[in-house]
Amino acid sequence: MAGRPGGEPAVLHGLRSLSIVLPARDEAANIAAVVAAGLREIHLRQIPGEVLVVDDGSEDATPRILRALVAGDERVRVLRLPARGYGAAVAAGLAEARFEHIFCTDADQQFDLRELVRLERHCMAHDVVVGFRAMRADPLHRRAYGWAWNQSINTAFGVRLRDVDCAFKLLHRRVVDRLGGPVGWSEGAFVSGELLVRALAAGFSVREVPVSHFPRPAGRASGADPRVIGRAVVDFARFYGTFTTSPRSPPA
Repeated sequence: MAGRPGGEPAVLHGLRSLSIVLPARDEAANIAAVVAAGLREIHLRQIPGEVLVVDDGSEDATPRILRALVAGDERVRVLRLPARGYGAAVAAGLAEARFEHIFCTDADQQFDLRELVRLERHCMAHDVVVGFRAMRADPLHRRAYGWAWNQSINTAFGVRLRDVDCAFKLLHRRVVDRLGGPVGWSEGAFVSGELLVRALAAGFSVREVPVSHFPRPAGRASGADPRVIGRAVVDFARFYGTFTTSPRSPPA
């Protein structure tokens, strides 16, 4: 079908049902477009599915927009949390998702959901398929932070991952069930690294796939906030102190 990234087919029939999980905080300018993109992906595949938005205590118009979206399509669900953090929103969405495969991405329009097809190609052979940002569209200081963070996780946990924080992940329901819910995970930005390290340690196969990355069109990014970074470092240290299983590296 025309219009898919890289000329790839729109539907591969790799997914039999799909939950799209969108953690969001103060994304009034972006959320409607991302939800619509998620619904299009489900419709194209003609499979049972849902778009689950986890609202992490938004204080702008996001809740009002979400109420209208829920009223307009029964496949849209909203889980409202007090402001607890990105990791808490991701974990709550994974635990609440209803379908066989779970696709988790951000609600800031920095990814093209049509590229889900790139992950879908590998979902039958691998338990977790994650994107890595082939050309990261972030300021230099954020790219530097990201490189250092990625190297720290690889070194500390003995894994080889190109982009632990890329918010473009497709995983089978059994991964979440096996990893425990996920109860007690990081409530901050370390959640992405923790998910992959736990999955590898449990013996699940992980495949990385290049995806596009775009500048945020609206809203405010919080990834470089010193409080966010500090919380992630504390969670990293806490998890490292309790992590005793040596994970294997993902396949090339």
